[in-house]
Amino acid sequence: MALDTIIQLENVSIFQKHNLVLNNVNISIDKGEFVYLLGKTGSGKSSLLKTLYADLDLLEGEATVAGYNLKTIKLKEIPFLRRKLGVVFQDFQLLNDRSVNDNLMFVLKATEWKDKAAMQKRTQEVLEKVNLNTKGFKMPHELSGGEQQRVSIARALLNDPELILADEPTGNLDPETSEGIMNLLLEISKNGRAVLIATHDIMMFDKFPSRTIKCENGKVLDSKSK
Repeated sequence: MALDTIIQLENVSIFQKHNLVLNNVNISIDKGEFVYLLGKTGSGKSSLLKTLYADLDLLEGEATVAGYNLKTIKLKEIPFLRRKLGVVFQDFQLLNDRSVNDNLMFVLKATEWKDKAAMQKRTQEVLEKVNLNTKGFKMPHELSGGEQQRVSIARALLNDPELILADEPTGNLDPETSEGIMNLLLEISKNGRAVLIATHDIMMFDKFPSRTIKCENGKVLDSKSK
């Protein structure tokens, strides 16, 4: 695996509850790459992402993500892998009973930050990156969908990850808001992080063309290998 490779999958088969979802997956993604994971709903995009952040066990093939071997990774190592990843979900997955700041602080505590001043500083830094530096005191329900997705991107950036995995990040947003989110994710990739976006929104791809990996009929087709 090359030094700047962040994801390497070789002859991987992906299963959901012992049902084969994707077969013979071979993918290599480098740091700083912006890559689309395309495919219809149910084509295996989410299962592939879940495998990458070790939510689904790797049963067949070889896979390395951010320096971790997914075949041999131990349960206690998974939190360390996930610190190197930022995951952005379609439905934001914010904690609705606490403010934006407290949502971010919750993640920092969970990833064993201890210094209160450093935590507050980091919270402010990531909110500035997503242009929400004045919204930290708000509750999630007081924000628009686009703002909530920006918070979830800020949350994904907290531990300065090498890789962002975004699962349908514009799925619940209108086209104009979606464009803003895509611009933000592109900006993140220009700063050296790899960004892998699962989407079935072809309009976004037309506006922001980039390398594509396609899930189709149980296979994964990579535009790079053509």
